[in-house]
Amino acid sequence: MTHYGMLIDVATCAGCNACTMACKYQNATPHGMYWCKVLMGEYGTYPNSGQTVLPISCQHCTNAPCVRACPTGASHYDENGNVQVDYDKCIGCRNCMAACPYEARSCNWADPAEHPYYEGFEQTPYEQLRAAEHPQGVVEKCVMCHGRTAEGKDPACVQTCITKSRWFGDLDDPDSEICKKIAELGARPLMPEYGTCPSVFYAGLGE
Repeated sequence: MTHYGMLIDVATCAGCNACTMACKYQNATPHGMYWCKVLMGEYGTYPNSGQTVLPISCQHCTNAPCVRACPTGASHYDENGNVQVDYDKCIGCRNCMAACPYEARSCNWADPAEHPYYEGFEQTPYEQLRAAEHPQGVVEKCVMCHGRTAEGKDPACVQTCITKSRWFGDLDDPDSEICKKIAELGARPLMPEYGTCPSVFYAGLGE
């Protein structure tokens, strides 16, 4: 059985947000909504200071609290072991948002058809077409680029990463590149104490 996952090396991540933009372009998310974000931080004082980066999105947990919290079955596992949301079943109760310790979900409050990307301008025909993919009143999140991976392609964020800090592949295949890289870099999931068993691993987090 295939179990898709991702590895992110924060030690080499430049914090450029290319992944954020690639995700937004690929999925045409509504105005102000980002499925993939890069959290930035600073430490120390000059000249002994530095910057931290943490790319964050849905962790596609194998023991996902969002799936357990969903009363309608809208949040579910797909054939690749990743967490997806069935918009036709989502009632916008936001139980999943409250349950997610990674704050990786967003509620689509507004009608995307009424909110162009650039305020003061009308929607382009492309925006109008893609707006139909994001119904009002549902909860959205990273889908691990399900459409791309079904075609044998990497997720948009992986393909676009300029520092090659992301890997994608089958976590159930010990011979896959991602499994070898996880072992090589000593990568681990975020917040393992929550017992969510994420499918996204991070290298370079430090202690």
